[in-house]
Amino acid sequence: MIFNVKRSLFRGLSLILLLYLFSGCMKDDSWVIDHLQQGKVDLSGGSLFVVNEGNFMYGNATLSVYDTLKSAVQNDLFYKVNGLPLGDVAESMTIWKTKGYIVVNNSGKIYVMDTGNGKYTGKITGLTSPRFIHFVNDQKAYVTDLYAGKITIVNPATNLITGSISCSSHSSTEEMVQFGKLLFVTCWSGDKTVLVIDTETDQIVSEITTGVQPCGIVKDRYNKIWVLCQSLPGNGSASLAQLQRIDPITRTIDQSFTFPSGAKPVKLSLDGKGENLFYLLGKDLFKMAVLAGHLPEVPFLSMQSKVLYGLGVDPANGNIYISDALDYQQPGMIARYSATGRLLHTFKAGIIPGRFCFGDGR
Repeated sequence: MIFNVKRSLFRGLSLILLLYLFSGCMKDDSWVIDHLQQGKVDLSGGSLFVVNEGNFMYGNATLSVYDTLKSAVQNDLFYKVNGLPLGDVAESMTIWKTKGYIVVNNSGKIYVMDTGNGKYTGKITGLTSPRFIHFVNDQKAYVTDLYAGKITIVNPATNLITGSISCSSHSSTEEMVQFGKLLFVTCWSGDKTVLVIDTETDQIVSEITTGVQPCGIVKDRYNKIWVLCQSLPGNGSASLAQLQRIDPITRTIDQSFTFPSGAKPVKLSLDGKGENLFYLLGKDLFKMAVLAGHLPEVPFLSMQSKVLYGLGVDPANGNIYISDALDYQQPGMIARYSATGRLLHTFKAGIIPGRFCFGDGR
């Protein structure tokens, strides 16, 4: 009887200790970093980071790293190195100098890591629903947001918020691209606007009316800015998807291409030379020269994937990476193609692989 009482008491104390440690980890990320044995990885050269969103409200976002030279993948990199989960819905990743900034949308934070070894170096908090981060210099970066009604200004040197730009008349801000001192920002959710921000004054200086729901935005070699606008039900031709070109000098749309009814193109990308645009449409990948006079009629690649979800083009060699989210529950599949469209390799990543980020800052 005494033995059973002691054993029950020991189990109870052990459970309390585990709950205490677990709650401590959840409250303070630094505790995890200080007390868990960190893994060691070599990410030097040829690294491609794959941002796996994970399922909304499940907290199962992960980061994969793919060695483009050895064609080898390591999944769940951030957790394996740091003993720290990324959180809920990893939206994007941007590299500035030697650090990678992983934007975790529903967790409202941005994790910072060393791109040479994957180790946690800090985080940016106090964000509502961050989407993307764009760096102006070592002391200034902008963070767009799905719900906040503002663009947050942060200092990358300190990881602290230093200010904001009100966008309250717009439901969301999304992707960004810079021309000179001007930053062009898409307003996505139910909107039809590209904001133009002076990065020296942090003021909105122009608003460009676009097609419905502008999402992807890139700048080509001729300094023209391309915006992919998604479709919305209703309103006839005014709601069709469009690919539009902006002249950043005049801040006007100087060319517009309209997709057929029902088309829902996603994930606008650009090759390293700035000469060719890429986007996903249905089960196909389309390629379009920036000097072309019309949308491509024939796909560059046709696939039998279940759910084409992510797209990235290696600026160094033109290799194309396409992700298939499969059933959104199991680890997604990545296919790597040459610049000419030849299949080179396939590999599994994490759940819902959505974004690609090249490890040498490209």
